[in-house]
Amino acid sequence: MDDKMAQILKTTGTMFRKYGIRSISMDDIAREMGMSKKTLYQYVENKNDLVEKLLAHFVTSSTACITENSSDLNAIDILLEVSVKVSHEIKEMNPAIAFDLEKFYPALYRIFVQAKRDHVYRKIKENLEQGIREGIYRTDIDADLVSKLYVQKLIDLHDPEFLSSLDFTFEKVFQVMFDNHIRGIANPGGLAYYEKQINKQITR
Repeated sequence: MDDKMAQILKTTGTMFRKYGIRSISMDDIAREMGMSKKTLYQYVENKNDLVEKLLAHFVTSSTACITENSSDLNAIDILLEVSVKVSHEIKEMNPAIAFDLEKFYPALYRIFVQAKRDHVYRKIKENLEQGIREGIYRTDIDADLVSKLYVQKLIDLHDPEFLSSLDFTFEKVFQVMFDNHIRGIANPGGLAYYEKQINKQITR
């Protein structure tokens, strides 16, 4: 990706997270980038195109997804690393973004949600298969089914009706879901390792 395009997406993402999508204009983005709107339009056709490019970039690079399986991390370490990044993203996320996407960019939003589901499903399944190979996950789990159930739980977590019925933050609900996920797939050895890593995080 062109460095300037990457910077445009980074700046736009930051502005959208802070102020929402609807309230930010192309003029605002150009001003923040320190460029003319004419120059901005050399990289994107219009705001709709910019939103589409940003969503595509978010699916492939978001730390909310399990991205790279580092060779020096086992499957549980990877999930723990991702959970920290997800919690950080949740704190920065403006609820207005999802509302704006669903209301003003419904077609793009549907494509984004489906792409995100597919990406998370693939990465969760890869993680499950890795953990089984490493001998820290149960061998009797159905990786395909567990991955689909995990994705469905994430979808449920984003349901405004569900969230409004709880007295907990989205971050807290995600942490509980994440903890239950690992405890459900780890074997005794994996669970002992998980507890050890959790205690390390607490004592830091």
